[in-house]
Amino acid sequence: MIYTLTTNPAIDMNINTKTLKPSHVNRTDEVVYTPNGKGINVSFVLRHYGIESKILGFFGGFSGHYIVDEIRKRDYVIEPVWIDDEITRINIFINSNGEEYKLVNKGGNVNSEKQQELLDMIKSKDDCTHLSISGSLPAGIDESYYHEILKICKEKGIEIILDISSKELKELLKYEPLLIKPNDDEIKEVFGMEITDENSVKEVMKHLHGLGAKNVLMTMGAKGLYFSNKEKIWFCDAPKITLLSSACSGDSCLAAFLSEWLMGKDIEYALKKASATGANVAESMAIGDLKKVDKYIESLNIKEVK
Repeated sequence: MIYTLTTNPAIDMNINTKTLKPSHVNRTDEVVYTPNGKGINVSFVLRHYGIESKILGFFGGFSGHYIVDEIRKRDYVIEPVWIDDEITRINIFINSNGEEYKLVNKGGNVNSEKQQELLDMIKSKDDCTHLSISGSLPAGIDESYYHEILKICKEKGIEIILDISSKELKELLKYEPLLIKPNDDEIKEVFGMEITDENSVKEVMKHLHGLGAKNVLMTMGAKGLYFSNKEKIWFCDAPKITLLSSACSGDSCLAAFLSEWLMGKDIEYALKKASATGANVAESMAIGDLKKVDKYIESLNIKEVK
């Protein structure tokens, strides 16, 4: 069973407005509220593609209860760790005349007792074969917390999937995660390496594998994505779309890839499905209906990087 972990979930408030002016009453055209968080999005899209998962995370206050209630209404298994006297964050994504504005909050404080509660929960999961960890850490949790989680996974034989922007990612590769999903900006910020051409891609992949990553899915937004399993590197381009909101896009891309790759299916189709799904979400409010994925898959191209 795949478990997804979102340590810093959120309600995402996606807004469309024609005007965004200071000191002005800006009327909205459309507002969509969604129970969210990067690992939660992975679970949503996995379900869309026929793969069940279970959801873990920290939740607090009215917003935390809204997220958990909405997830349970959709018949997902979610096991929340409730943080007392704290409120799960609300993030705001505004699209105005083709420009996107992102207002992302820190999240509620999680004390050491609640941190330990989550660790004990992971230790108790005998059905967990894969743990997909996504997103940022909330207030009160040090970056060293990742090490505590990954140590438990190594001891229990749980395969690790990491989609985090933490600078600690470099040190976490010693736990040999099954898959990491950095984007090109995170490669520069965390590892100090810049993607300029295919030779630099090969150098980055070699470096990441040398540090311990078994597989790497590197996303580059509208430029496409790369995947390396240490033996080969593939590139998949991206559909041409009009960006509406990048929120949820990377998580959906990862979930689409996992829905094929973890089942041992064709790697090239998995990459096309990942690219198509990420693009379809990026042109939607929240995750959207994913109705254009099959159409986009037909237009995409895969090549092996020599």
